[in-house]
Amino acid sequence: MKQMIIQVDAFTAQPFKGNPAAVCVLKTTQSDQWMQSIATEMNLSETAFLIKQDDGYNLRWFTPTTEVSLCGHATLASAHVLWAEGYLSTGQSINFYTKSGLLTASLKNDWIELNFPANVSQEIPISIKLQEALGVYLKTVLYNSLGYLVEVKNAEQVRQLQPNFSLLKKLPIGNVIVTSLADDLSEYDFISRFFAPGVGIDEDPVTGSAHCCLAPYWRDRLKKDEFLAYQASSRGGVVKVNYNGGDRVFLSGQAVTVMRGELITDQVSG
Repeated sequence: MKQMIIQVDAFTAQPFKGNPAAVCVLKTTQSDQWMQSIATEMNLSETAFLIKQDDGYNLRWFTPTTEVSLCGHATLASAHVLWAEGYLSTGQSINFYTKSGLLTASLKNDWIELNFPANVSQEIPISIKLQEALGVYLKTVLYNSLGYLVEVKNAEQVRQLQPNFSLLKKLPIGNVIVTSLADDLSEYDFISRFFAPGVGIDEDPVTGSAHCCLAPYWRDRLKKDEFLAYQASSRGGVVKVNYNGGDRVFLSGQAVTVMRGELITDQVSG
């Protein structure tokens, strides 16, 4: 039996930018071990697995080493695949049933809008060990269910940051969002990077779930609801953010298919 798998660059309109994700629309239910084996083989930050369920799709995400409870770019990639490959018409919104509850996607003027849970952070004392691991002075340190969220002095520090990943892995949780205001002349409101050695990803190129944390943080500081954000990894990616202070945040991005292939699934033990 063969199974199609599609690679999509998410949060970008340009191939080889943004965050790559593999998307596998399953014909039949597969075991956790099988899905983890495929994700390990693909060796991307996330591989998404979908299977038709009632009025939507069950959606799960795996890194090369573990399953995660929320992933923005692989959800964006999944929506792109369902429309681009003809599973659904572009006028149809999509319901995704996930470990983080019901997520939805809709297409608006060539941008895919995702309805995700907001993730509010709590301020904590500045950690000297975290500061040592990042190698820069930290203006503010907060904590949320994804990990640490820290603000640094300026956008240049965000771009030039070179964390000590061995030190990050020794912290209570090895995931950290680093952010700052964008440059004065930039079209963006804020920029960020996301480091997640705790789940086997030293740096994630563009991270939807991180923007679920960044939205409440920057709304409190900038006193506005809509943002244009840039994740300043080497690949780079753009995220539109809309957050009005409730328990949901709307993230919008673009996506482009870069590869299609077939998995020969009887060669994968599961």
